[in-house]
Amino acid sequence: MNLVMNTEILTPVLALVSWSLVMWLWMYATRIPAMGKADIQPDDAKHPGSLNVLPSNVRSVADNYNHLHEQPTIFYALVAYLALSNSADDLAVNLAWAYVIIRIAHSLVQSVGNKVMLRFPVFALSSIVLIVMTARAWMAM
Repeated sequence: MNLVMNTEILTPVLALVSWSLVMWLWMYATRIPAMGKADIQPDDAKHPGSLNVLPSNVRSVADNYNHLHEQPTIFYALVAYLALSNSADDLAVNLAWAYVIIRIAHSLVQSVGNKVMLRFPVFALSSIVLIVMTARAWMAM
């Protein structure tokens, strides 16, 4: 089977990268004022855990920013594989968009209310999408 490279699969990557940058801005927009309020000097924040004294709502945004550099790395690699192997059909593109939308929802759940019993199923759903995308990639070989 000789498919033409479907670059549409790359647009969800751009969207998730853009969302990660939005979360980066949100993190610093909340973290810097909170550090000032807690009288934490920048050099006091050089070790992991040193900002654990900040309010939970501030830490949740930073935690989510970090989470956007964990599981989504699998998504980025998988999308690159799909694009380079010419395996990105319409369903793959739709699944990629679903993953991005679910990750944005996860960010909002974690950063706004951080209810674990809501956050976990959203995270699990994003994992299921990745599993489906991966299984389809294997089947396309």
